[in-house]
Amino acid sequence: MPGAAAWPPADLPMMGNCFSRACVTRSVLAHVTGRWGLLVLEALRRAGVLRFSELRDRIDGVSEKMLSKTLRDLERDGLVLRTSRPVVPPYVDYRLTGMGESVGVHIEGLVRCIETHARDFVSAQCGAGSRTLS
Repeated sequence: MPGAAAWPPADLPMMGNCFSRACVTRSVLAHVTGRWGLLVLEALRRAGVLRFSELRDRIDGVSEKMLSKTLRDLERDGLVLRTSRPVVPPYVDYRLTGMGESVGVHIEGLVRCIETHARDFVSAQCGAGSRTLS
């Protein structure tokens, strides 16, 4: 296509910088590590493919509004693929993209580490009141 600009623009650095507020990586990092983003990515990593209601049921406490927003953000960032099938009732499912799988490997390690130390966290917090594992 004559006159079409190459994407990404040649003046973008090869690697992002999450410490720079102007870098796209900052918003992606916020989406991934936000309250619900990490749980959505880990749920999809474990299950492979989930429908909206299945995600909502797996992530205790997330509202439909926040789940919708989180999925939109992660889809826009290229981490989640939304597939809609033209049937009645509508059938929509979500899965990780290649980039989502790549991020998911690291999330898995973080989640596993935190879950492994659940008793240690309870012990550390015991001075703040009664805590239980659930």
